[in-house]
Amino acid sequence: MILLSDLDFSLPLKNPVVIFSLVLFIILFAPILFNKIRVPHIIGLILAGVVIGPYGLNLLLRDSSIVLFGTVGLLYIMFTAGLEIDLEEFKKNRIKSLVFGLYTFALPMLLGSLAGYYVLGFSWPSAVLLASMFASHTLLAYPIASKYGISRVRAVTLTIGGTIITDILALLVLAAIAGSTKGEIGSAFWIRLAVSSLLFGAIVFLLFPIVARWFFKKFDDSISQYIFVLAMVFLGSFLAEVAGLEAIIGAFLAGLALNRFIPHSSPLMNRIEFVGSAFFIPFFLISVGMLVDFSVLVKGWGALRVAGVMIVLAVLTKFLAAWLTQKTFKLSQPERQMIFGLSTARVGATLAVVLVGYNIILRETEAGEPIRLLSEDVLNGTILMILVTCTISSFTVEKAARAIALSEETPGPADENEPERILISLGYTHNATDLVDLAVMLKPKGSPEPLYALNVIDDEGSGRNASKKIMEQVIKQGAATDNEILPLVRFDLNIGNGIIYSIKEHGITDVIIGLHQHAGSEDNFFGPVVEQVLQRVFKTILVYKPAQPLNTLKRMVVTVPRNAEYEEGFFHWFNRLYLISRETGLPLHIFAGAHTIESIRHHNSRKASPVEIVFQPFTHWDEFLVFTREVKVNDLFIIVSSRRGYLSYSRELEKLPYYLMKYFADNSYIIVYPEQMEPDKPDNFNRQDANVQVF
Repeated sequence: MILLSDLDFSLPLKNPVVIFSLVLFIILFAPILFNKIRVPHIIGLILAGVVIGPYGLNLLLRDSSIVLFGTVGLLYIMFTAGLEIDLEEFKKNRIKSLVFGLYTFALPMLLGSLAGYYVLGFSWPSAVLLASMFASHTLLAYPIASKYGISRVRAVTLTIGGTIITDILALLVLAAIAGSTKGEIGSAFWIRLAVSSLLFGAIVFLLFPIVARWFFKKFDDSISQYIFVLAMVFLGSFLAEVAGLEAIIGAFLAGLALNRFIPHSSPLMNRIEFVGSAFFIPFFLISVGMLVDFSVLVKGWGALRVAGVMIVLAVLTKFLAAWLTQKTFKLSQPERQMIFGLSTARVGATLAVVLVGYNIILRETEAGEPIRLLSEDVLNGTILMILVTCTISSFTVEKAARAIALSEETPGPADENEPERILISLGYTHNATDLVDLAVMLKPKGSPEPLYALNVIDDEGSGRNASKKIMEQVIKQGAATDNEILPLVRFDLNIGNGIIYSIKEHGITDVIIGLHQHAGSEDNFFGPVVEQVLQRVFKTILVYKPAQPLNTLKRMVVTVPRNAEYEEGFFHWFNRLYLISRETGLPLHIFAGAHTIESIRHHNSRKASPVEIVFQPFTHWDEFLVFTREVKVNDLFIIVSSRRGYLSYSRELEKLPYYLMKYFADNSYIIVYPEQMEPDKPDNFNRQDANVQVF
């Protein structure tokens, strides 16, 4: 039994239970308190670190445990930045990222070197190393942009790309200066660095995706998947250090390599964001605050003079880089503010530079005092610069994020009165999770509508226990993605009727049905239930057969019948494929007729963020077997079909069950039946007459 008198409450605290409890209460209450006074929670956590740190109330030491979790938090920020980046936007903005990266590196290097040499009186090596601290920056305020749901907009994407460029160049300057002081700089040094960096890049971008695809195919346990992702992140960080780069570069590139395997709406992504936001990233922010020492303000004019020059140059050069980027690419004012805000904070690479420079002793005075490459005044000035730049960064990003988020909210057309509602028809436990994953990706962003999960039980109630098990499974899956799933359990003598009436009662616009377990013959491919639904429901229906998880696929191969652009639901089903492509990052390869291709190209071009589409002409459906060469094992094969008697219907579609069973049994595929005019509507007779003329 432990008595109260046996507990040690001397400062700094040493009891691990008390230390951890204190940190958790800070993480809990600091954001609440500062949000009430309209101060970004990031600043609250940093200031909390100042208060409890060794230079404040001395409640906690910045010991190895704080440094460990702080380092993990910094790597976590860089990893999530690479993970959440929109690869299509990144490709489109790669030139902008390169230009911004060069601006945000060259300006601080030039002005910082001149100020260090002429204003502060440093030697050229010290001045150049000081300037490299201005050039690098940390995406400290990135979680704010992510919170507002704008992590994939152009300004954020190009800033992330520029961050990697400027940090790599700044750290190369550090390596060169540090090497020159030790006499290690030469052609062999640069060759070794180049070879090791290329080898590191090859491992991350070639080997990591292969390992990830294999792992996600073999293991679907949520805990195993999360631990695997963390292991890959820190392996990438370690390999970066082995290559002579900083760990933050490895974490970011690991995020890029795993980007396609972790869709933004997936349960795994939700867990990654939750753990980072709740634990690792707050720990990092608190550890940054514990570095701040306000006592440098009373230690003489030397530290204040150096700190003043550093702060002015740090803010000014990043503002000039953002302003030049805005003028070069004609960006908006909120975008400029976002670029400036994200690129202003200095923590990770800046600390690495100043600590390396501080620890390099050039020589000793006659009194035995060391003369360092970067003096103690620079070290103290860096701490103040970190606090000021982090504060400016947080406030600026908060303001810009709010403005950009409001501008991104574009209301739909006034005539769209019908809400888009997705129903998942569940019959088996083996594919329920896959159907929910697809439904989550198809759900329009920001839609308040829940997902509907339906299971029909016969009148005798023989499937009551199985139905309960399925519903528990899908509700849990939906909760893991922060999506509400409304369970619908219906008793009906005829399962098909139960599905049909549920669709009509709830105003469903999209139906997802899994291919039944006994699709073993051409005559029994869809089964009587799906056949009945297709005959009586004219909304968009997707019949899905998953062979592997969606996040392990490489591309989407889509075949579209002739005249599909004249059907009522043409743009609707394309919008659904667009959402899948955006969520998974899978490129679209569409095979269709010339007029259909032109309609799809036009519709895609009108999107705020068009997806990558490769078009190939295809009109002869009697040559369907060409897809046995086109569709690979890691492709998602999507066949846009048609109900009988409509303009896009042809007799060749009757052979689909045979082709799919014989040649595509190992592939994941979706058969899409678009929304079409109901037969009892007069307009549809014109379609049927037109059908006779075409075929």
